Amino acid sequence: MSRMSRRRFCQSVGGSSLLAQASLRSAGLTTLPQTTSSTPDSAHIGNLYPFVQKQADRSPLELSFLQSRFQDLKSWQPTARARVLDCLCYSPPPVAPAPELIRRTDRGDYIEEYLTFQTTPDLRVPAYVLIPKKASLPAPALVVLHCHGGAYVWGKEKVVAVENEHPELSAFKQQLYQGTSIANELVRRGYVVIAIDMFYWGERRMLLDDDPPSYRERERLTSDDVGAFNRRSSQNEQLVARSLMTAGITWPGVVLWDDLRTLDYLATRPEVDRRRLGCVGLSVGGYRSFLLAALDQRIKAAVDVGWMTSYASNIRRHVMNTVGFTFHIPGLYRYLDLPDLAALIAPRSVLVINGSKDTLFPPDGVDKAFRKIEACFRKARALERQRCRLYDAPHQFNREMQAEAWEWLAAHI
Repeated sequence: MSRMSRRRFCQSVGGSSLLAQASLRSAGLTTLPQTTSSTPDSAHIGNLYPFVQKQADRSPLELSFLQSRFQDLKSWQPTARARVLDCLCYSPPPVAPAPELIRRTDRGDYIEEYLTFQTTPDLRVPAYVLIPKKASLPAPALVVLHCHGGAYVWGKEKVVAVENEHPELSAFKQQLYQGTSIANELVRRGYVVIAIDMFYWGERRMLLDDDPPSYRERERLTSDDVGAFNRRSSQNEQLVARSLMTAGITWPGVVLWDDLRTLDYLATRPEVDRRRLGCVGLSVGGYRSFLLAALDQRIKAAVDVGWMTSYASNIRRHVMNTVGFTFHIPGLYRYLDLPDLAALIAPRSVLVINGSKDTLFPPDGVDKAFRKIEACFRKARALERQRCRLYDAPHQFNREMQAEAWEWLAAHI
């Protein structure tokens, strides 16, 4: 594994516009809007920046486990977890999953089920469940969470192999996963795996009344269609987020609720050992993995790839393509920074991986986050159950990272 010191990381990333554009492209984004300053290292919001940054810097982070008044992890966790859930502004009525199997296919060394299940009274979520044929059942199980990547046409198919894979999807997997369908890799390692479409992605993508047939039937999409659909979807994220907020809920609330209910459904499967559950994801999938482990104690081990920072470090230039409406939990930073949530995972296990060439995140933000995660687990007396790794790589989950992730999951689930 190629590792870097914190100092070398900071030196390697600082201010490189070429690296910045490469990271944006790897995340499916293009260039910064012309409404922001293009001067190197200047704040994107110009003269408004000092005020905004001061507000962040004055945050008391009043529920951080690292505050001296918090000494007992078990008594602190329910209060902090309840605050996160409250900030999500989303708590629909409970509902039975009521799964509906659409097809079941023998794939040789595993069984693939394509089905839907209920996460709220208003939503049925499409999913793949992969079941190993040679494993001793009930087996350990994983929620595999797909990335954002600026690619909305597909969701769960980014991590699950499908027949007649579209060339654009194959190219996407090559760029961000080094050609691996990670859910299939994991089922072959003996895990039962579930992967769903995140809200606004894949089969849950936004379709308009006058959309052409190719937008509705993905197998008919040309490469130009895929590009056009992804651009439109990117441009409309703010509209969808504003609509959700107008309805009194948040985007991450919808996403994380679906992920929690996915874990609920997975735990009901007879093939699953509910004492051995984990989660893994890249980018927004990494964010979701970290939050799912923080919010649900059934997760024994989590892997978060390509999504870790200290929020306040992002404001100057990096908030543009990171803490968007799909990620932003309103008001959370008053109480907790993102890495503070590590203490909600402790003493269970978490592996966090970032790339030194991933310029979606400021180097000092990654460094602060890694240090805080380590400090949280040290205070929780579980230091050996966290690991923060820095690879000499862009925004991706490459095979070297995957090898470490699979080793971590095998050791901790």
